[in-house]
Amino acid sequence: MSTWLVTGGAGYIGAHIVRAFLAQGLDVVVVDDLSSGHESFVPAGVPFVRTSILDTAALTAVLREHAVAGVVHLAGFKYAGVSVRRPLHTYEQNVTGTASVLQAMADAGVSSLVFSSSAAVYGTPHTDLVTEATATAPESPYGESKLIGEWLLRDQARATAESDAPLRHTSLRYFNVVGSADESVVDTSPHNLFPLALESVAAGRTPTIFGDDYPTPDGTCVRDYVHVGDIALAHVAAAQALDAGRTLEPAYNLGSGDGVSVRQIMTAVAAVTGRDVEPTVAPRRPGDPARIVASGELATRDLGWKMRHDLVEMVASDWRARSAARAEQS
Repeated sequence: MSTWLVTGGAGYIGAHIVRAFLAQGLDVVVVDDLSSGHESFVPAGVPFVRTSILDTAALTAVLREHAVAGVVHLAGFKYAGVSVRRPLHTYEQNVTGTASVLQAMADAGVSSLVFSSSAAVYGTPHTDLVTEATATAPESPYGESKLIGEWLLRDQARATAESDAPLRHTSLRYFNVVGSADESVVDTSPHNLFPLALESVAAGRTPTIFGDDYPTPDGTCVRDYVHVGDIALAHVAAAQALDAGRTLEPAYNLGSGDGVSVRQIMTAVAAVTGRDVEPTVAPRRPGDPARIVASGELATRDLGWKMRHDLVEMVASDWRARSAARAEQS
């Protein structure tokens, strides 16, 4: 049976991917430096190694010790806004870190890689629906670092094409990951909309909408919001496809095809929580596009991708996980 390494497997998304692997009966090992992850998110019985992906020797040792067949690479610095203030840190973690992962894989003879990329590689696309053919034009060091990561995979695959272990890979691009598929794992980001809105409601504060005068149906920004459980299943499907020797596209969008607005999210928060949620409207934030929504058709074709949760289910799953966490802390 194949064992897969999940870098960043103690994080919000990574921990869900680990659980999705286990649900398919696949063995997994986790590497995480816990800079933003939580060891408590790693399921009991799953081997966990606390180390940085910058430590190539340590990664190589993990790959060899656990006879790893493939890697799901999530570990990195993910905050686009903060990356503008900390570009060197962002590039070190996301570019140098990815190069370190690839070097460790080459040293250990591991040839399958699923890369957790980002729709930030597109920047502000001039199209209503983003596809994999949409031009990449990242607008932050974070988005740039993810695109460079994809280039590293491409170039390493070319370089190893005639070797005994040619790199086989794919990258998954997605926007806003929300919800919870396990009440013991919740998004603890200080920057994401769902945590900000739901924690505000739980504390009796008023959530904030930044701009309600966009050229959208209700005046607020429209984005892809995808349930974390669905994102996790796509990573497992990609890993299984590579394991089976299938050839995949270099990149797939995990998109909804239609998106939801910030106002719709606030309405769903009110419905789920039973609280009076009338958000404060603040001025637009610079650089926020009116609409960014991606097509997931290619991922549907090759990975069986689909949205299995609607907006209310996404909000409800997140609220349950947060309520459980609050109850445990009290």
